[in-house]
Amino acid sequence: MSIHPARIRRLNDTPVRKGDYVLYWMQQSQRADWNHALEYAIDQANEDNLPLVVGFGLTDAYPEANLRHYTFMLEGLAETGKALADRGIQFVVRKGLPPDVALDLGKQAALIVCDAGYLRHQRQWRRKVAQNARCPVIQVETDVVVPVAAASNKAEYAARTIRPKLHRVMADFLMPLSPRDVKKPSLNRSLIDTKTGTESLDVQAAPNTLLQTLSLDKSVPPVSRFFAGGTTHAKKRFQSFLANGLAYYDQNSNQPQTDDISHMSPYLHFGQISPLYLAMAVMNVDRSLADARDAFMEQLIIRRELAVNFVYYTPDYDQFDVIPGWAKKTLADHETDPREFIYTADELAQANTHDPYWNAAMQEMTCTGFMHNYMRMYWGKKILEWSPTPKQAYETTLALNNRYFLDGRDPNSYTGVAWLYGIHDRGWAERAIFGKVRYMAASGLERKCDINAYVEKIEQGCASLISKQFRNF
Repeated sequence: MSIHPARIRRLNDTPVRKGDYVLYWMQQSQRADWNHALEYAIDQANEDNLPLVVGFGLTDAYPEANLRHYTFMLEGLAETGKALADRGIQFVVRKGLPPDVALDLGKQAALIVCDAGYLRHQRQWRRKVAQNARCPVIQVETDVVVPVAAASNKAEYAARTIRPKLHRVMADFLMPLSPRDVKKPSLNRSLIDTKTGTESLDVQAAPNTLLQTLSLDKSVPPVSRFFAGGTTHAKKRFQSFLANGLAYYDQNSNQPQTDDISHMSPYLHFGQISPLYLAMAVMNVDRSLADARDAFMEQLIIRRELAVNFVYYTPDYDQFDVIPGWAKKTLADHETDPREFIYTADELAQANTHDPYWNAAMQEMTCTGFMHNYMRMYWGKKILEWSPTPKQAYETTLALNNRYFLDGRDPNSYTGVAWLYGIHDRGWAERAIFGKVRYMAASGLERKCDINAYVEKIEQGCASLISKQFRNF
């Protein structure tokens, strides 16, 4: 099956030239299947009768990343390297800033193919490669179902405005992706790094071995007990969800005491699973599960790609000033309202508040790297309520989010935090502190779900780890 041309974008005007191989610079889409960028690169290599090399730049200076994130990522890269080798493709992992690694490997390449990243630094990296490469650079979008520009050419106001646009074109992109056979394997090709004298870092070894060579923030420990990285783990977890959780998804997606959710966000964040693969799998479920299927697709495609739209068309997506004017005004009007409770970032990180429901949510984040989405909303709203100013609350929420969540530092994260302050929402009844920004109360949790069962679930699941996880924020 051919790849839709809307996924493909040439990033520079550098003339075609002869080269020793085609390079796929892997950065965002860290998987060896259901990867349009990889399959496109194979097509180009086969067409030119060249081998394909996949390169990955491993930097220990990735913005806000720590030991938790790197452990999960390297677990996934180990599997990806093996899967590529099984297809006859050499996987070269070098330490360095990703665009610099790509440019170095690209010196011998006839073509550089890259995947798409939507955050500010990811787009800067791709521009750097495109501007400095000696060969054509082509970007292929594969971590969204509908390419961002094909969905909309502007920042959308809300889900209700992007939904019809996505539905209008979605069928064109909900197509299976077949793996290609490699005509010329690259496993025996020598690609020595002149700086280090080695061909590639060994991602097949235990992650701890490689992690020890990186200068990382090691104060946030790994969570492999709860989430092991890699495409195989993602697929096993998703198949379990299809068998046991999807039937209840539309009823229980706001019931944090249950586990009837997919838990795919960490794998989607690191590109270890394809959103198209997930969508196609859900589309094939029994018709009796139509309501649950539609509810899941709403989150996977409409809400997730609304988040991508937000960061793509909003340069300062991580700044408090991006919130809408009505929200800025109403929060400013109530900035000096008395707060019954004010907590420091350290107290919040240690789940040391008067609210047992909020504490349980923070503990889930700290010990598992995850939090049920319904609790994420409550968690963030309370930080706004318990902080001296809305701007400080915004910054604290985003910092905690990016530090502890496996899926932090993601379009969904930046959009989710901005939503707490009015992005993609509307004004509500005016009240203290929040003004017209949506409010959430503990009484709402008690009325809508079995919140005490959620607290018990977290206490039982994390009790042995919580005391070891907290560090000064």
